[in-house]
Order: sequence, then C-alpha cells, then structure tokens
Amino acid sequence: MKAYWVVRGNILKPDEYAKYIALAGPIIKKFKGKFIVRGGKQIEVEGVGYQRTVVIEFNSFEEAQFCYNSDEYQEALNYVKSSAKRLVTIVEGVL
Repeated sequence: MKAYWVVRGNILKPDEYAKYIALAGPIIKKFKGKFIVRGGKQIEVEGVGYQRTVVIEFNSFEEAQFCYNSDEYQEALNYVKSSAKRLVTIVEGVL
C-alpha cells in the first residue's frame, strides 16, 4: 500500500534551506519517492497553517520510514534545524 510524507513548513532562511533541498531531492528519489506536491499555490481554508506544503509518495509505509530514517536523509536534515519550522507526517494511503 502506498504511503506519503506530508510536510507543512515555513521557510525562515531560504539560502540555508536551499542546501537541504539540493541534498534531499536526490535522496528521496534514491528511495523511490515521487513528489506529488512541491510547494506551489495553496490557500488555507480551515485554520492557519504553514506557507508551504510538500507531499511525497512512496511504494510502502516501510519505504517511507526507511528513507526518512536513513543516514543520508538525517544528514540533510541538519540544514533544516535553523532554516525552517516544519510538521512532517508519514501516513499510509488507502486502496
């Protein structure tokens, strides 16, 4: 069953965050992740959330977790700590 990373975020330091993006994209692709939503136009219709939304599809919940927990991705996250405020959820899809 497919699984998704759903990432909501506010970018605080775009130059620093760009370093994360440069590293994370290839890592996610290596683990067979596919970007479904990557920023773009959005509107909050219930409550106040984050400026940016990213949704990444994986072939399974386990693959999504494996990618997130990989040493490579964890290293890339070093560039996120001070450059963004994010909410990241790994969620299983429906049939």
